[in-house]
Amino acid sequence: MISIATLIGAGIAPTQARLWAGPLAAAALRFGIDRPVREAAWVSQCAHESGNFIHLEENLFYTTAERVRAMFPSRVPSLDVAATLLRNPKALANRVYANKNGNGDESSGDGWAYRGRGLIQLTGRANYLAAAAALDQPYKTQPDLVSQPLHAAMTAAWFFVSANGLVLADASNIDALTRAINGPAMAGRDDRRQRFEQAVRAFA
Repeated sequence: MISIATLIGAGIAPTQARLWAGPLAAAALRFGIDRPVREAAWVSQCAHESGNFIHLEENLFYTTAERVRAMFPSRVPSLDVAATLLRNPKALANRVYANKNGNGDESSGDGWAYRGRGLIQLTGRANYLAAAAALDQPYKTQPDLVSQPLHAAMTAAWFFVSANGLVLADASNIDALTRAINGPAMAGRDDRRQRFEQAVRAFA
């Protein structure tokens, strides 16, 4: 059961546990995240993705061209181009997310409007529209809602279930779940597994 106490047991700081217990419990109930292993898998993935329930918006503020190139090599072809995007999150988002995940071209502004938000970073116009339809919420016109705790929890639960998370969680297949959520890079694989193992003990 998701509660302040079980979240703290799963490694979430008390302040964040108090803030998130209600939204997480409501989202879990709505989407059938109703067994300890499912709760543990979902909460641990959310915790990793959001820096322990702190960061609800993608950080696109970069100060070196080398870092921009390293993060977006296929979208930023040179250090000279990267230099034009430094300290300008809006321009960077519109550039690197153009014509991707349902977004329009760079001039459409979709990259910035539908940048990563929420506990499991909802990114791209297509994903915002799908979440809006599933949850009957105005994310198309009010994408900033996804940064609010209840919406962040609901969209994360929707995404988790849409990614076959219930089946993967029931099998404790955390690597496959990480791949479904993060993609082939599986960033933070070891941290996600460690968080899951701690959360399983907390929710058991």
